[in-house]
Amino acid sequence: MQIVCPSCGAANRLPEDRDPAAAKCGRCKNAVFTAMPIEVDAAGLDRHRRLTKGAAVLLDVWAPWCGPCRAMAPNYAAAAGKLEPGVRLLKLNSEAHPAPASALGVSGIPALILFRDNAVVARSAGLMSAPQIVDWTRRALG
Repeated sequence: MQIVCPSCGAANRLPEDRDPAAAKCGRCKNAVFTAMPIEVDAAGLDRHRRLTKGAAVLLDVWAPWCGPCRAMAPNYAAAAGKLEPGVRLLKLNSEAHPAPASALGVSGIPALILFRDNAVVARSAGLMSAPQIVDWTRRALG
């Protein structure tokens, strides 16, 4: 598995014989998994999509003025603890970073987009509970 450090952005290869949940970044020594979604901009999203290998990337596209987005934020955070280390959870503020949201074809928020090997494998729009996010993600990954 290869995963991007949430602190410094370095790509880290994780040995198969060790628990990935306990991994530390080779560059900054911070935890690679924090059980919390990571806020990204266009460059950060691109970096995570390109450099994550052996794990999926789940993106929440949201905006601060969106009531359902704000309501889903704690659910999404709770889902991170259940889905890591097999899934990296990211958050993209579509108001602050409209270009990547537009490039992904987001027309309604909150929107979840699931990537594997830099390709979209599933998408959904609308408010979900933490168990719904976890179930939807696991079903989509098969």
